[in-house]
Parts: sequence; structure tokens; C-alpha cells
Amino acid sequence: MMSIRESSVVVLDTSRTSIRAVLGLHDLLRTPSVEVQARVGLPRSLLHEVNGDTHSSPSTSKAANGAVSPNVRVTDYLVGTQLQDALAAGQDIVEYWPFAEADIRDWTQAEALWKHILFNQLHLRRTQMESAVLLSLPPGLSRDAYERLCQLFFERFNVAGFGILERPVAQFFSAVNANSGLSGVVVDMDREWTDIAPIYDGFLVNTARMSVRVGMEDCKRYLAGLLRGNQSIMTALLEPVEGENPLDEDAQQAALEGLAHQLWSEGHVKVLAEGEAAAQDAEDLNADGDINIAAIVVAGKEKAVIEKGMKNKAARANAVEQARAKEIEARDLIEVQWRGKTVTIGKERHRFCEPLFDVGVRESAKGKEREKDVVQSLSVQAAVAEAVARTDFDQRQYIWQGLFVTGEVTNHIKGLGAALQTRLTSLLPLNVDPQHNEVQPRAIRTLRIPDYFAEYRDKGDGLASFLGTSIVAKITFSETAGKNFVSKGDYVSMGPRAVLGMSPALL
Repeated sequence: MMSIRESSVVVLDTSRTSIRAVLGLHDLLRTPSVEVQARVGLPRSLLHEVNGDTHSSPSTSKAANGAVSPNVRVTDYLVGTQLQDALAAGQDIVEYWPFAEADIRDWTQAEALWKHILFNQLHLRRTQMESAVLLSLPPGLSRDAYERLCQLFFERFNVAGFGILERPVAQFFSAVNANSGLSGVVVDMDREWTDIAPIYDGFLVNTARMSVRVGMEDCKRYLAGLLRGNQSIMTALLEPVEGENPLDEDAQQAALEGLAHQLWSEGHVKVLAEGEAAAQDAEDLNADGDINIAAIVVAGKEKAVIEKGMKNKAARANAVEQARAKEIEARDLIEVQWRGKTVTIGKERHRFCEPLFDVGVRESAKGKEREKDVVQSLSVQAAVAEAVARTDFDQRQYIWQGLFVTGEVTNHIKGLGAALQTRLTSLLPLNVDPQHNEVQPRAIRTLRIPDYFAEYRDKGDGLASFLGTSIVAKITFSETAGKNFVSKGDYVSMGPRAVLGMSPALL
């Protein structure tokens, strides 16, 4: 059997909220050339109506709950720039996120997204399709779903070859190096969920997987609340603009969350060590040099203190710029452009990640649409510890040797893995039982994407799934025996069930 040409291979990485793709594999593995939100839009007029009432929730970041008419076609859905333009024009559109629950909630919506990427973004032609596709997806799909995916890609997209890979395995393979083993735990921080997947000897331990409902949106919402206490920001936000109405509460919140996103995307956020937030609070309370007035009066030093204060004030007046520079350095202040003004932001921006590690602050910042969550609230560190505890006892010491934190949150923040590592250490029984010393974890080791992937060096670890899928694709489609993917010949002779024995995810 002929191998697939690397220049024609398509890597298609599909997460809960985004899809990334590239056409062609090269010695220097490329970053995605296409990235779209994994959402589609449908004009409300096309929704199925029951008893005269349209059963659909408003547009949300989750999959809409509405019942869609069976007559809705793939071409009825708006995707990518079409959807963005329709929303910007104020059209009555209902948004759907078919992968938001780590499943495929609607196959027509999923087809609309993948079709848009293959034929509109990558400019492939169905009638002359020579491309094989390796599709990475969240884990846990049924075998029936795998067969349906195989049928969809061959019969609707006419691909030359097809394989499926589970995203945690792809993410882990992107970080494996000569000094690491094939066991670890992947912590994938997306927009609203953090998915935790232990891996042992290169295989996903499905019975140990866990998901916690916390992610990027919680971080943005929490920091937006903290930014309300910043006078510089609130002045810029509330200052009247001629010809515009004052911002209501929802508009203010949206603007502040936009600023939080800007701070993250511009790399102004670092992750605090455990306990550092409380120390920062105490430092901020004394940042202006609070004076113990009672002690001064008892000592009879009022005059000296006043004279000293006047001298300091005069000195500051003579060197305003120098003092400002020193203050910025000492208090870790930054100035950013926002809403047409320059605003000063302090250390509060570094508390962006607190909702990941502290259930209390997460609950305080929870939005209205999430108040009725029935999912158990756990900190990420507690969830990771519980997930690994679900694996076999003798596997755990190896799994703890590969803690890999990835996902959207990590794209512009360094040190998340190390921050999680320190929080996990106190939760683990490291060498506490001499009788089981051989199988107790001795330490937790963090992983990251190696520097020799030059294209990814400055991108953070959020593209780990795409990189791992590219690595597996390079191996899979160069296999001349064709054991790791389904070819057109395999599909003709065996049908969709061929994917169950010829796919990286199910080998």
C-alpha cells in the first residue's frame, strides 16, 4: 500500500471550543494555519417551533439547548466570518457549540464546521481530494461515534485516508522527550472546563479521567471584579462619552472582562505561588506607607513627622518622573491603552489564575448563567490528585513523573505547571509509608513542549494538542502497511468499522 504524501496530510485538532488545522507536514512542524471557534449560528427563523414557542436558549458559550428542525441543512449554518458578520450586523442568530460537552451534540453542526475548514479555509476540492485527515477529539466517544466519523469523512468529504486520535494522548506526546517516560497526567485548561487525563505507558486511563468546571472565563470574570477597585480603570470606564449612553452593569462587566483578556493576551499576567496572594493583599494595604498615629502622638513626635512629610513631598515634586518610575518598578505597575485612555494596573492582574486553585474565589465570581451548576466544585489540584488516585496503585509513581499543564489559559502565562506542582505536593503522600516505598511517588515532575520545536517555542503550551497530532500524523501516514489509518480501499472493503482497528486512538 502506498503511503500518503506528507504535503497533502491535514491535521484537524478539535477541542470543546476551537478547531485548528493545517495542510501539509514538514520536517519543521508548523503551527496551525487555520483556527476558528467551534461554534455555528442559525437564524432563529429556522429553529423548530413547538406549540408556537421557539425552544432555544439565548446564545451562550455552551451548546444551545434548543431543538433544531430535522430539515436544517449543513449549508443553513453560519460558520467563521459569516457568523461573525451576522452577529455584528445585529441579526437574530442562535449560537451552538456542538463539542462544548466533550461530545458531538449535533452531527450536522459538526459537519458544517469541518466542511468550512476543509473546503473554505484550506481550499481543498472534494472531487479531487488527495488528502488524508488525522482528527483529534476529546476522549470518551463511543465506538458507534467513531464509525459515524469515519463514514462522514469518507462519504461527505471524500478523504484519501482517515484516523482518529484522542486529544490528551496528542497533548502528552507533544511534551515527551528523551528524559521523560510514557506516563503522566494531562491537565487541559479550556474556556469553561479543565479536563484531567492520566496516561500510563502511552495509553489513556479512561476510568480515571475527570473534568472540573473552571477555565478561562472564570479567570477573566474574577479579574474583572478585582479591576473594579482600580480608580484609574473605573475613571476611564465611567467617564461620559458625548453621544453615547452611560454603560449599564452588564456593559461595564463586559468591558472589564475585555481588559482582563487584554492583560492575559499581552503577557502581563504571571501565576502567583501558593499563599502569595494573601501576602500581596497585606502589602497592598500598606503600599502607601500607613503611619501608626497613636504611637507617634504618645512619643511627642508629631512635629518631626510633619516636617519630614513636607520634605518628602517637596522632593517628590522636584522629581515626579523619577519617583513615578521607581513606584512602577517597586509596585509592579504597568500602563496599558484601553478604551482610548492610558490606565495604570498593579499587581492585582497576577491574581488572574486564582479561580483555578481556589473554589471560594471561583464561586464569588460565578456568572448568572452558571449559578445552577450541579457539577461538584473542586480546585484543579484536588481534581488532579483525585484523578491520579483512581489509577492503579503501582501506576501512580510513574504518572506523577509527567505533569503537563496545557490549554488556552497557558498560552500567555508561564509557570502554570510549576504553580500546580507546588499545590499538589501538599496533597500527596510522598514516601509516607515505608512498607510501600517502592511504589510511593517520590516527587512530581512537570513537562512542557521542548524547545527544539522552534515554531512553538514562544507560543506557550496551549498548542500541545495540535503539535502532538502533527507528530502522530507524520508517523501514521508514513506507515506503508497502513495499519494506523483507514485508506479508501479499507473503507470500500470493510466500511466504517475499519476505523476500530486502524486508528491511533483505538489500537
